[in-house]
Amino acid sequence: MLSILERRLALSPKGAQDFLKGVFFTTLLNIALMLPAVFVFLFLDDYLKGSSVQSANIHQTIWYYLIIGVLFMLLTWIITRFQYRSTYTSIYEESANRRISLAEKLRKLPLAFFGEKNLSDLTSTIMTDNTELEHTFSHAVPQLFASLISIFLVAVAMFVYNWRLSLALFWVVPVAAAVLLASKQWQRKNHKTIYNAKRTVTEWIQEGLETIQEVKSYGNEDLYLVGLDDKLNAYEKKLTRGELVSGVLVNSAHSLLKLGIASVIILGAHLLAVGMVDMFTYLMFLIVASRIYEPINEVFNNLAALFYLDIRINRMNEMESLPIQQGQKECGLSHFDIVFDGVSFSYESGKQVLKNVSFVAKQGEITALVGPSGGGKSTSAKLTARFWDVDSGNISLGGRNIRTMDPETLLCYFSIVFQDVVLFNTTVMDNIRIGKRDATDEEVLRVAKLAQCDEFVRNMPDGYQTVIGENGERLSGGERQRISIARALLKDAPVVLLDEATASLDVGNETKVQAGISELIRDKTVLIIAHRMRTVADADKIVVLENGEVVESGKGQELRTRRDGVFSAMVNRQLVTANESAAPDN
Repeated sequence: MLSILERRLALSPKGAQDFLKGVFFTTLLNIALMLPAVFVFLFLDDYLKGSSVQSANIHQTIWYYLIIGVLFMLLTWIITRFQYRSTYTSIYEESANRRISLAEKLRKLPLAFFGEKNLSDLTSTIMTDNTELEHTFSHAVPQLFASLISIFLVAVAMFVYNWRLSLALFWVVPVAAAVLLASKQWQRKNHKTIYNAKRTVTEWIQEGLETIQEVKSYGNEDLYLVGLDDKLNAYEKKLTRGELVSGVLVNSAHSLLKLGIASVIILGAHLLAVGMVDMFTYLMFLIVASRIYEPINEVFNNLAALFYLDIRINRMNEMESLPIQQGQKECGLSHFDIVFDGVSFSYESGKQVLKNVSFVAKQGEITALVGPSGGGKSTSAKLTARFWDVDSGNISLGGRNIRTMDPETLLCYFSIVFQDVVLFNTTVMDNIRIGKRDATDEEVLRVAKLAQCDEFVRNMPDGYQTVIGENGERLSGGERQRISIARALLKDAPVVLLDEATASLDVGNETKVQAGISELIRDKTVLIIAHRMRTVADADKIVVLENGEVVESGKGQELRTRRDGVFSAMVNRQLVTANESAAPDN
């Protein structure tokens, strides 16, 4: 039972247990709320039999019913307290735990996962889906199950009391339920269509915010807004049509239930006329008929809400079922040589990116990965840090296969500087300190100077305490890059990955930053990716990748002498370009 609830409702083991408790106490509460009707039934039964009119017993009767009424109220209050704790409070705790569990899941997924997923999609799962689950599970789902149980118990009792009138009362329930259940698949499909239309709108808005500079630069504001209007209109139409049809189906089921009242009136009048029931029984069933369909209506409403949740529950289960990267947390490496041994990799089936790649990057040496765009250089660097796992072959660090190492432990050995820098909306000091959270101010200032950050930071309004905006929007590309290099210097890890680390710098600043990088890479295992040949001029080893394969490998001077080599052609091409740029205009 618990495992079914965990899978069907995307609950944790504790959440499934709390859910059952919530159903139990909600059922008790539903039964307790029937106590006033029981109270009235007892009073009327006693009154109609004539005992309450006996003057000798009138005070005893009043105190008797007063005590019974107080006991009923006290019992209802106690059950309500337990029901609130086991339903609302527990559901909110489960929602908090679900968010934490999802965050932990995301933390353990390969970093490549986030490159493949749209940001608005992930945000929707983490925030909107969880909120919808939280609200529905606190206000609908336990009530659904509890109402079903309560109605079943009441129905059994009433069938025992008088099966003819009970049949007249309840025959409409399976008919109305059949109408609602028959539309289940359609409602699920409709909810999915609405959900996807909503995601399309959020993704369009997200894309517009991220590319606002390009949209404005090319005068495409009107085109963007037209696209947004089209998507909003499509979403509105799907939502309106879905709500309309869903409302018609649910209200049709509600309307069918009202036929039960007519059935009780007609059949009850006939049975009363032929003497098969007394007036008290007839009146009691009429009172029950006026009230019993409200909780059944709530069941139908909650059932429709559960249909609505299916797509979100499926997304949550899909997220939870994603395979995570695992490995040992304690590695104890004695050296940090990187070895690629027959590595093949593809992002998707049929699109091979690396084919049987083998090379060694030794500690204390600079190994440069060069080659034409799309050759697999950046992919190789990211595979080294286990952003993805290889399809075949092995990558080892210090003689140990990185697939046996916990990703977080592995990344502790890496300082990485990418061409695309990510900065946070906080101070310069805090952005650099990300490289080492417990670093002193003196350590931060030291690496900032090595990365040539000190001069431009000192000119900022609050120096190192200046807040630089979202993703460093107040900084130039070169300044952002230098802060990224300062982070890597501060981390001081034994393996350094530099992916176009100086691509955003002009020649003068690149020369200055190279001094800081020299400090960063001393006695380290270094992988450099660069298109500028002078950036890799001092590399101890150059590995040339073309079409996902190693086509050349060796020292720079050796590769330059190969007239028909790929590296030699790249050097010559850049020399020609540089000479043409330097030539004076006629």
